[in-house]
Amino acid sequence: MPAPAQAAEQKEDKKTGYRWVVMALIFCIWAIACADRANFGIALPYMKKEYHITNTEAGLILSLFSFAYAIVQIPVGLLYKKMGEKTSGYFLAACMMLTSLFTALMATTSSVLLLQLYRIGLGLAEGPLGIGCTNVINRWFPAQEKGLATGLWIAASKLGPLLVPSVGLVVISIWGWREIFYVFAIPGFLFAVLWIFFVTNSPSESRYCSPAELRYIQEEGNVAQGKDAAQPRMRKMPWLDAINRTTHVKRLETVREVATSWHIIGVAVGYGCMIGISNIFMSWIPTYLVTVKGYASVKMGFLASAPFIGAVTGNMIGGIISDRVLGGRRKPMMLAGAIGTTLMMCLLLAAPDSAVFLGVTLLLSGLMLGIGFAGYSAYPMGLASKSTYPTAFGIVNFLGQIGGATAPLAVGILLDHYGWNSVFLYMVGTALLCAVIVFSVIEPVAEPAQ
Repeated sequence: MPAPAQAAEQKEDKKTGYRWVVMALIFCIWAIACADRANFGIALPYMKKEYHITNTEAGLILSLFSFAYAIVQIPVGLLYKKMGEKTSGYFLAACMMLTSLFTALMATTSSVLLLQLYRIGLGLAEGPLGIGCTNVINRWFPAQEKGLATGLWIAASKLGPLLVPSVGLVVISIWGWREIFYVFAIPGFLFAVLWIFFVTNSPSESRYCSPAELRYIQEEGNVAQGKDAAQPRMRKMPWLDAINRTTHVKRLETVREVATSWHIIGVAVGYGCMIGISNIFMSWIPTYLVTVKGYASVKMGFLASAPFIGAVTGNMIGGIISDRVLGGRRKPMMLAGAIGTTLMMCLLLAAPDSAVFLGVTLLLSGLMLGIGFAGYSAYPMGLASKSTYPTAFGIVNFLGQIGGATAPLAVGILLDHYGWNSVFLYMVGTALLCAVIVFSVIEPVAEPAQ
């Protein structure tokens, strides 16, 4: 039998799986945050009636969140680059608390002006959370698990909106539309406290991460302790790599290199196209189902959830295929998502008055929309260094959210002047544009930093 010292050493060196506990907290926090932005869409028909809001005005209120969210992306990316690891953890928790606070304030509004101001406040508060979550994923996961971890993070962004219609309609039936915001504000405060106690920005500082798990994270390609390691070796797929333009590149080591990289900017623009479509599903589809299709609240709630059921599934499938089948290649799933979304929008354009057809089409639309989403966040991990990744993702998220912000406003304007067919044509064009732009970027295989 081993001596007590040996036994203690073996126990200490046993590889833990604490990174998945961290991932669970990231998942919950991001799902709550995305529910806080999505609940406005369920309350919107009631707000329009109470405040006599036009479609264009409603689109502007919806877009203000995304514009505010976008504005903080690049500054926050630079801020994360300068902040210490402990400070950045507290900063993320504080932003989660502010997100919940502005969510609760939405219930207290008495004018359109206050609605606008609180939506701006929500965007500014929630803006740093995405960069913070992906920065933690980048530090806590080896390269061969980043696609799956990022897929889980993206899936959380769809789980929140998935739950919103059902929960929101129950709350409205019991109390009213204002109480929706109180109900969704409470969990954010709780998980912000849990984050402070259980998560560190780096696994090397966590008392719950064993030395064996830390070595696994570092040696298998992740970044920690200030050093970048090599990407995991991709299996050879000559035919795919020829189409995919898979290329060995040097990591982007400076902010200037990141800011002038077409590959970062191109992926960011493509991301903006897909976020725009996602935001339309989140904010306008409930109104479409009630006003155009004439569905009652229960049926509307089920159908409004369908795209996000598909998106959660798509996020998981996309991350797994990207990591395990395609060997870390991100571009193929982004292309598949854009092309598939284009086809689904064409079907919605000609959708008959059938709840079954509409439900299946919305479900598949979410699946196609979600299957490539993880790639947009994981792509900069393969191109930027550890220190410049927050800036790279800040640029991707900034341009992505600008694209996402214009979509709800564009829908409001289109509805006031044309109709719903023009909205679906707008989404067809947006998805096609995404496919063309993503095709123009390379698939990077980053060389290890010296």
